[in-house]
Amino acid sequence: MAHSGTPSGGNELGEFLRSRRAALDPQRAGFPDDGRLRRVPGLRREELAQIAHVSVDYVVRLEQGRTRRISRPVLDALADALQLAADEREYLFTVADVAPAAPARRAARPTTAPRLRQLLDTMHDVPVLVLHRGMDVLAWNRGAAALLTDFGALPEAERNLIRLTFLDDAFRALYADWPRAARECVAVLRMEAGRTPDDPALGALVDELNLRDTDFRTWWASHQVRGPRQLTKTYRHPVVGTLVLDVQSFSVDTHPDQLLVAYTAEPDSPSQEALRFLLQWSAARAPGDEHDGATGRGGPRRGSSGGS
Repeated sequence: MAHSGTPSGGNELGEFLRSRRAALDPQRAGFPDDGRLRRVPGLRREELAQIAHVSVDYVVRLEQGRTRRISRPVLDALADALQLAADEREYLFTVADVAPAAPARRAARPTTAPRLRQLLDTMHDVPVLVLHRGMDVLAWNRGAAALLTDFGALPEAERNLIRLTFLDDAFRALYADWPRAARECVAVLRMEAGRTPDDPALGALVDELNLRDTDFRTWWASHQVRGPRQLTKTYRHPVVGTLVLDVQSFSVDTHPDQLLVAYTAEPDSPSQEALRFLLQWSAARAPGDEHDGATGRGGPRRGSSGGS
């Protein structure tokens, strides 16, 4: 199923160019206030054309989806003119090079390598997840269940960090700054949707969130994109209170579409003490089941894990 706002569902290239043009401050782009009334925010089409050294008609055709064959130098010129960040530039090239959509087949849910699960089991002092593209949770250890939620108590289709961030009230309440965290989720999802426009699971997720959450619908339409990176997030945990944690993502060489995500606190900080207490508390409540927690078959129940 084609998902709204992605290359297979419409003119993603044109929509992205328009959104970035509207977001760019004309003065930052070198156009001082000339006294002319601007009917829309950002750069005018003729201004973008001037900076990128293309015709205004060409910009119009790009934004209207009437030109799909674009050379790499022109894409570079547009990216430079729009002052795109690295993630945005990558996304521009991705959606410009999208091949015609092939009939989508529902792929089997990916699995996590046994050795990777074993690694999660040995990381007693760090909450760790394995994520598939679009933030599907494939595996977790006991610490991650205690910090976030008992993923094992959720239906497999609902084990997705973005879905939980928007549609699960208890998960949403974990974030001290929910709007910031939610917007980051949307930007990551938009980036992944550009890379894999015909993924039916991603399409279903976007469609569901567009339908059920007005904030998601608004932020999705803004076309902000970014790839995985280190973040610092503040959580309000019902068991241990405030936790300020670094969230770091690591690629899995044997499975390029998977990420290992670790949650750590600054050494000798109150958050490190709180995290240590949470992990000890979780271990005391669920002795002997850590292996099942990492493989996704068990762990603390939802509601007793501290994540809800």
